[in-house]
Amino acid sequence: MHRKENVTADPVDAIRKKVGPGARIAFVSGTFDVVHPGHVRLLKFARSVGDFLVVGVVPDGAVPAAIRVETIAALSMVDWAVPLTETTEAFIRRLRPHCVIKGAEYENRFNKERIAVESSSGRLLFAPDPVRFALPDRLTVAMPTDFPERHGFAVGDLSVVVDKFSALRVLVIGDTILDEYIDCDLVGMAQEDPTLVVTPTDTKLFLGGAGIVAAHAKGLGAQVDFVTVLGGDERAGFVRDTLSAQGIGAHAWTDPSRPTNLKQRFRAHGKTLLRVNRLLSHAIGPDIVAGIFATIEHLLDSTDLLLFADFNCGCLPQPLVAAIVAAASRRGVAMAADSQASSQTSDISRYCGMRLIAPTEPEARLALRDTAADLSALATGLQHAANAENVAITLGVDGVLLQSQSGCTDRLPAFNVAAKDVAGAGDSFFATASMALTAGADIWEAGYLGSIAAACQVGRIGNIPLTSADTDNP
Repeated sequence: MHRKENVTADPVDAIRKKVGPGARIAFVSGTFDVVHPGHVRLLKFARSVGDFLVVGVVPDGAVPAAIRVETIAALSMVDWAVPLTETTEAFIRRLRPHCVIKGAEYENRFNKERIAVESSSGRLLFAPDPVRFALPDRLTVAMPTDFPERHGFAVGDLSVVVDKFSALRVLVIGDTILDEYIDCDLVGMAQEDPTLVVTPTDTKLFLGGAGIVAAHAKGLGAQVDFVTVLGGDERAGFVRDTLSAQGIGAHAWTDPSRPTNLKQRFRAHGKTLLRVNRLLSHAIGPDIVAGIFATIEHLLDSTDLLLFADFNCGCLPQPLVAAIVAAASRRGVAMAADSQASSQTSDISRYCGMRLIAPTEPEARLALRDTAADLSALATGLQHAANAENVAITLGVDGVLLQSQSGCTDRLPAFNVAAKDVAGAGDSFFATASMALTAGADIWEAGYLGSIAAACQVGRIGNIPLTSADTDNP
């Protein structure tokens, strides 16, 4: 017998005996294969509108029902967890709860629970629409439980960190890159030479580079300003319109000597066949440097977190970086940096004094010119070279290695084992983990949240920002 579930008696009778007459029963149902911060918020809201919270766990999950019931029952806001052996509507009719609660995303849909709960004068309520992560198909996601146990936090506690994102003022500076996805039909091989022949069928354009870092921060609730350099072309107009539509404060400088950066991906059957980079990487001129620095100095007075999103396309020459770091340090602004390799050019170690640096393994080795050190030694070397508080070396399908300010190291696996598109995984991790650290999380909590964000990102096609509308069915 579970402490919150009587498996031998009719659960409705047991609940009625437990709560007594007149108690306001709140009811939530769901699969709960992976309990994430969005679930915790939903359950907290449900508990706030009732005296006794009952959670029904539906049978069709990837994880055995008994384990899912035990997990839900362990949450402090849940009074009773029960596996549903009948339809949800039938259970509601017998339970006669004061209210049934569902997520905000269901408010404008048909809800089969409505008739059942209203038949006994109950109400169907919808939780407020907070910032939540949209985890992809539950069969592809595995969130480790041993890692939180080792570092003394509960996954449910992370919702408190995410709630604080809305109070952050974030300033992002870096190279904008547009990502163009060109879907193709495969025609076959050319007869005259071994060349793959395709027919383009559809094109989608996404904001990428430092722009997607800014969009992630905005979508997760922060107030965001974005400083970047664009070309004097039509693509620059798309960038400005997209930033405006997303509510991001855009401070975009035009450099007529370069195009607005573009990466094209030709795809067929869910796979990328060819990528074409249309980038120029020469440094911006002194007039633009001076203008950018003046803008950033003005914005720093109202900034909590400064993110350097360096794609090595010339937007961040070293003298400008040094001047910005000095100005932010004088004001006590938290800083984090990601420096992505372009044509084997990258040096994350030039960003000194960051709260977090988040290179890939190749980028870390480029910075230290070290091809032999193990990952732990690599993280330590970077931490010392850049005087960084925390280091996250992202490892693609192998997850991420985290190193704290004290030198402790631990690994997280990739949470999504069936990625649809790996583009943007590092950007989502970087933005989320940096915001979490600024909101008061430690590196272990921040790394876990960043890994959730990356799992969301690789579960869909295209560089789509995380937003408050992203929800997972509870």
